Parts: sequence; structure tokens; C-alpha cells
Amino acid sequence: QAQLVESGGGLVQAGGSLRLSCTSSRRALSLYAMGWFRQAPGKEREFVGAITRTENSSTYADSVKGRFTISRDNAANTVYLQMNSLKPEDTATYFCAASNFRLPTEGVSYTYWGQGTQVTVSS
Repeated sequence: QAQLVESGGGLVQAGGSLRLSCTSSRRALSLYAMGWFRQAPGKEREFVGAITRTENSSTYADSVKGRFTISRDNAANTVYLQMNSLKPEDTATYFCAASNFRLPTEGVSYTYWGQGTQVTVSS
């Protein structure tokens, strides 16, 4: 059973926006750095972005920098991925993950994962 649960995916036109959420009923997300990854059909999983435990620092892949923003509400035990100016190449299954490291960009540094939510961007 997945430790984390993503929601908010869907179908959107190019140029549109979506906000993904990640929460857990089993883990206190405030204890972890949180990351977002994505995987398109036939492609390897890729890092999207990550945020530290206390939201004082974040990092993003070059492909989403300036368009995507990660935030967190530790009181609500939820992490968000705001995606603006979406492009067809953003189409993928998006996963959130939790890490004990400070701000990891590699998937192997993450311990807990969700099952993913599908994002489809039409041209």
C-alpha cells in the first residue's frame, strides 16, 4: 500500500494550470523533504522538484523552472505542485515522494512514494 496519495491530475489544454496535492494518512510529511517526479510512457522517471522540510528552500528541474512551484502546508499534512503554462511535453504520471535527506534530486534518496496521478496536456 502506497504511503502517500496524490490527487489533482486531469486533462488540461496547453497553457493551462493544474495543482497537484500529496498527502498521507500514515506519515507526518513535516518530517520529510518532499519531491515530485514524473514518468511519461516509454520514458524514465524524471525529477521535477523538491522542497525542504521547513519550506525554506526548493529546487526544480530546468524543464519546469519558472512554471512549476512546490509548496507545503505542514499543518494540513499536504504538499502541493502548482503547474502553470503547461505544455504537451508535461504529460506524464506525477508522483510525490518523501525523503530523510535535505533536498534530494535523485529518486533513490526517497523512501516513501505515492501511486501517482495522471496529467495530460492537450495541444
